[in-house]
Amino acid sequence: MLPYWLDTAPPFAGAEPGPAEGSVDVAVIGGGFTGLSAALHLARKGASVALLEAARVMGAASGRNGGHVNNGTAHDFAGLVQALGLDHARRLYHAFDAAVDTVERIAREERIDCDFRRCGKIKLAAKPAHYEKIARGFELLHREADAETELVPRDRLRAEIGSDAFFGGLVYRKSAQMHVGRFGMGLAEAARRQGARIFENAPVLSLRRQPGGGHSLATPRGTLRARQVLLAAGASRLGPFYFRRRLVPLGSFVIVTEPLSEAVLADIMPRARNGTTTRIIGNYFRTTPDRRLVWGGRARFALPSRASDARSGRVLERGLHETFPQLGRVGIDYCWGGIIDATQDRLPRAGERDGLFYATGYSGHGVQMSVHMGGVMAEVMEGRVEANPFRGLEWRPVPGHFGPPWFMPLVGLYYRVQDRIS
Repeated sequence: MLPYWLDTAPPFAGAEPGPAEGSVDVAVIGGGFTGLSAALHLARKGASVALLEAARVMGAASGRNGGHVNNGTAHDFAGLVQALGLDHARRLYHAFDAAVDTVERIAREERIDCDFRRCGKIKLAAKPAHYEKIARGFELLHREADAETELVPRDRLRAEIGSDAFFGGLVYRKSAQMHVGRFGMGLAEAARRQGARIFENAPVLSLRRQPGGGHSLATPRGTLRARQVLLAAGASRLGPFYFRRRLVPLGSFVIVTEPLSEAVLADIMPRARNGTTTRIIGNYFRTTPDRRLVWGGRARFALPSRASDARSGRVLERGLHETFPQLGRVGIDYCWGGIIDATQDRLPRAGERDGLFYATGYSGHGVQMSVHMGGVMAEVMEGRVEANPFRGLEWRPVPGHFGPPWFMPLVGLYYRVQDRIS
């Protein structure tokens, strides 16, 4: 099914009608947030840019998510400090703050009507032990990285969420939300206005470095030559083998309800924040300006397909009704799946390898960070390597992973057991 975000956004009408031929300064592979943002920033700098999208702009992960623009990392801050040290952990945490700022700045500068709103996010503890862990790490996070966070004990939780399923929470006030479809189409139009050429239905069939420098990119619409190339697509599926060993494609699924009454929305989500839960196989959710509830999660350890999306949608519906039983038999108007490129440590990676620039591995935190990294990579490709917040991170391959993730059912079983016992 077409995602809500794409069904309710105007289509991109600025794709190039002719062949993808000639020479450019930069070829960008991928028409999602990373690629579109990079194309915009590179074109603003005066570079000639061609963006090659295998299908339609915004048709993959960037248009198939939950619509959150959250700060905060996939790790709790204390765990990040333990793994990397305080200074490095703080730098990465603030990169996610900067990413939210970048989305807001672009929406404002390019006048993109996307319902961007600083609503905040609440991370909800699914078990008492989860809240105890959040509370233990709160002082360090609040003091060293984010003074705008707030701990919410269970006796005050009803002001945030109309559910008895949780045991407290942590509010991140810098987080935001937007209509990702309208933002993405506006980003594509902005890149086109700056002079970037955007080719849809132009999958890269081969990518070769040229003996004299630069690259040759063959597509069904012609062969393009580029001085530099940025890989801004699903590297776990179509990138060089180096990337495919280090990225695991995970399915994430979303349902969207029919429009709800103002009274129901005020009951279930009185502050209209983004919500996430602490279970490993957890959920993420938010409301929309047209009074719907967007409810997503891992649901099943399977990749998206028509049948898989439908089965995952039924799992999500059960979770929705367990969390908000007051919804009753609410109608579901949309159900879809998307693919997340995850690294082993759930931190993105970006840089240059063998003459190919890349930004990937957003691990479920890609809406804001992909937009941000598009601009960052425009700086890196000019020689400002220090602009990359993920520089210097070791990137080991996933053990036993050489192609399709055969081990995901086993991982799913392990995580379900962990959710029960932890």
